Amino acid sequence: MRPRLFDATASIAAFGLLGPLVTACGSSGSDGDRTTLRVVAAEYGDSPATSSKAYWDKLTTAFTAAHPGKKVEVTLYPWADVDREVTRMVEEGNAPDVALMGAYSDFAAEGRLYAASELLTVRAESNFLPPLAEAGSVRDILYGLPFVASSRLLFYNEELFEKAGAKPPKTWSELRAAAQALKDSGVPYPYALPLGPEEAHAEALIWELSNGGGYADDSGGYSIASEQNTQTFRWIKDNLVAPGLTGPVPPAELNRQDAFAAFLRGEVGMLNGYPSLLHEARAKGIKVGTLSMPVSDTLSDEQVPPSVGVADWMMVFKHEDNRELAGEFLEFVYKDKNINEFAGRYHLLPSTVTATQTSKDAAADPSGEKFLTALRTARLYPVNEPSWLQVSNIIKRNIGKAVAPSADPKVVLEDIAQQAEETAKDE
Repeated sequence: MRPRLFDATASIAAFGLLGPLVTACGSSGSDGDRTTLRVVAAEYGDSPATSSKAYWDKLTTAFTAAHPGKKVEVTLYPWADVDREVTRMVEEGNAPDVALMGAYSDFAAEGRLYAASELLTVRAESNFLPPLAEAGSVRDILYGLPFVASSRLLFYNEELFEKAGAKPPKTWSELRAAAQALKDSGVPYPYALPLGPEEAHAEALIWELSNGGGYADDSGGYSIASEQNTQTFRWIKDNLVAPGLTGPVPPAELNRQDAFAAFLRGEVGMLNGYPSLLHEARAKGIKVGTLSMPVSDTLSDEQVPPSVGVADWMMVFKHEDNRELAGEFLEFVYKDKNINEFAGRYHLLPSTVTATQTSKDAAADPSGEKFLTALRTARLYPVNEPSWLQVSNIIKRNIGKAVAPSADPKVVLEDIAQQAEETAKDE
């Protein structure tokens, strides 16, 4: 339902991870005298051992120790539920003070959120990485504060490549050649192409950007059926899907998690991934190489496409007496050590300039620095469009059809574009 970074499952509820983490005894006072801050956050873990509870317990304890008389109450919900729960609270007139979730622009469009300039010092507001700050802004005003982020790189199994005599690709034609060599050597998924409904919009954008396309044009409107995007999906269909280089599962039926699981079993030669998958693969002893996404052979040497970036968003709902305390809390959350601790816990990337400079994960791992380098110039989804949640769902349900054997990619993209346009008009 959103550009999420880490998929927590609904089974979290069974572990008792929902509900308040810090029970506050304070209460709201008069204007400027708020003593309790209510925070709703997505759960990034999938078991008690990996739950975000430990992080928030430690953080809120430190914050309240530094701010005597103030309390912070944190409630966690699984990713599958958090957007719906916050929306319900808003509709019931009981919005939390702070929310950490996957989307913000619909609330910003309704005038429910504070701008970052009303909450943070100039130094803190200007510290967010530029691509993230741009994606978090509506009409150049920052409402969605990026919390943690991720970028995508092409992963390749070095042992499978060596066995197949394949070379790491830099262009689409080289990717096709490597995939053919992998197939000839018996690799089940030479290139895993997850265009199933789970996260097809990510894989699609990676390919679109590598040919100079994307979801939005310079004017801010959707450009889903652009000529570049049409060329991209036609190439994928003719050069990867038709020759059987994407594996036994049709791309429209292959979800990201299934592709990742196959990669961790050693059945995938290449796929696009993010830092936490790299960590898992290495833990299993898989030798993984990382590259920027290969580019279309039609791009000139001067054209360097951005990678795909994804972020999750912190936002503050307007209440008459919460701005000061919320601002103090966010200043604390975005201290380098605090944001890096959370990012490191889940093998994600911090969202601020100074935190990326001090990230221990990046310093210890050249691949970590590659992800950070990619993030600094990444292109994010158009999350500042209030219609994006609905449009992304349309893309996820339909984009895989563009590479089906009997499909005309142009017709499929034009149908998606028409649905997107109608959705945007309704917002």
